[in-house]
Amino acid sequence: MQKKSYDYIIIGAGSAGCTLANRLTEDGNTRVLLLEAGGSDRDFLIKVPLGWAKMFEWRLHDWMYFTEPEARLNNRRIECARGKVIGGSSSINAMAYVRGHWRDYERWAGMGLKDWSFANVLPYFKRSESWQGGEDAWRGGSGPLSTRFSSFSDPLVESWLAAGREMGLPYSEDFNGYQQEGLSRVQSTIRDGHRCSTAVAYLRPAWERLNLDLIQEALVNRILLEGSRAVGVEYQRHGQTYEVHADREVILCGGVINSPQVLMLSGIGDPEQLKANDIPVKLGLPGVGRNLQDHLSVALDFSRIGTGTVHKHMRLDRLTYDFAEAWLKGTGFATDIPGGWGGFLKAMPDAKIPDVQIIFRAAPLGVGPYLQPFKAPIPDGCALRAILIHPESRGRIELVSKDPAAMVKIHQNFLSAERDGQTLRAGMRLIRELGQQSALKKDIGGEIRPGVGKSSDEDLNAFIATTAATAHHPLGTCKMGVDSDEMAVVDAELKVRGIDGLRVVDASVMPDLIGGNINAPVIMIAERASDLIRGQSTLAPQHVEMVG
Repeated sequence: MQKKSYDYIIIGAGSAGCTLANRLTEDGNTRVLLLEAGGSDRDFLIKVPLGWAKMFEWRLHDWMYFTEPEARLNNRRIECARGKVIGGSSSINAMAYVRGHWRDYERWAGMGLKDWSFANVLPYFKRSESWQGGEDAWRGGSGPLSTRFSSFSDPLVESWLAAGREMGLPYSEDFNGYQQEGLSRVQSTIRDGHRCSTAVAYLRPAWERLNLDLIQEALVNRILLEGSRAVGVEYQRHGQTYEVHADREVILCGGVINSPQVLMLSGIGDPEQLKANDIPVKLGLPGVGRNLQDHLSVALDFSRIGTGTVHKHMRLDRLTYDFAEAWLKGTGFATDIPGGWGGFLKAMPDAKIPDVQIIFRAAPLGVGPYLQPFKAPIPDGCALRAILIHPESRGRIELVSKDPAAMVKIHQNFLSAERDGQTLRAGMRLIRELGQQSALKKDIGGEIRPGVGKSSDEDLNAFIATTAATAHHPLGTCKMGVDSDEMAVVDAELKVRGIDGLRVVDASVMPDLIGGNINAPVIMIAERASDLIRGQSTLAPQHVEMVG
């Protein structure tokens, strides 16, 4: 067995791991090892933004997770795509840049996590990004991550926004700025026509530093413990087992599914579950793997009058040119995904902040390039997804074997809380009303699915049960909390409770769901964690005017 020593060992080269690898090696003297179970991110489908659709369809660079049968979703096993590649899920996601509502972080502060208030996290959001509009009170202008408004162009985008104005819905100039609530142009992590993942933004600039080692295709078996201190990592690669030592800290960035799995494989977790899998208990922490949350979504399909931008390009010959142009020049149709607008709205009458997110797709769901270059097109259409962004339902991750290669069981328990179903139905009805506005009469032929005749709670519940899917924002399985919270796995500095030299830095530490996509908050968490780990003073809180 081969051994080597580092100051820090980072498990997982995803959004958090890449961010930390960059920040922790900035001084040139700190030795860092970054372990990643997946491989290279050089696939052209990763680089070209429109390739996202095919990566999702083919489950490329993915752990291939599915939930256990979901009782309220017709016992379907819901796919749960998670990135297994350099850059993690930032290399396979839809590149949306969303921070969440400012009150999400005030809610965390109200749980006793006062250092995670919005004023405390805003400077780290700003430090991480280069916004196309430049720096202001809310946005960063010189960070590693490039962010911009969607460049997708289609007359239907303006028609839907006009329908929102007609319906009296609010509009936000920047949902990551002064006001989240409302319809808005979407924002993306795209640079020069290519995906700007954390591998591109953070890891590439640090790649050549002599104090950073990256090992790909390395599956972690366990964290090595001496008493109550983490001292290293055991991993396997190409049939060989290796041990590496951490002089300062082991930092677990495996994500919402893999981080609790690694902790449990290391003997940290619910004692009953560990004993059931013949794993010696090193530390009883019942919250490991609990508190799982995710955004559930359901889509309404509409027919379109005429032919839209996407449809004109959905021929194999045209797409071949589009991908080549995007790959070589960073220009053209394939440099964005077909959306352009979305929103954060209040669907329930008593909602104090937005409780649904709207995502637009300017093409029929499931459409791909035609098999023949000049085949007659299928009918055009579009889809709007209602996403439940503050679910009350909670699930869990369950270990089934002490074999690190064995997949865990994922129990999401979607819609187990009654209000979740009420809110999702309200979101569907809001979209339906939006689709009936006169501003859309020249563009939209009508609702295809579930169909305007399907309007009762029973009808909508049946449609949800048959078609609902995750929006791919799972978190919470190693939740951050105060000492009095027995389900907390890490403290406010992301240190695992009861273990020295071990932190978790990824989406699993978030105590509950923020209102929106989670990649930007994960990067923010890693940015702030890098200062905590280095013992540096955290950035001064920044108080700005916000509404909602």
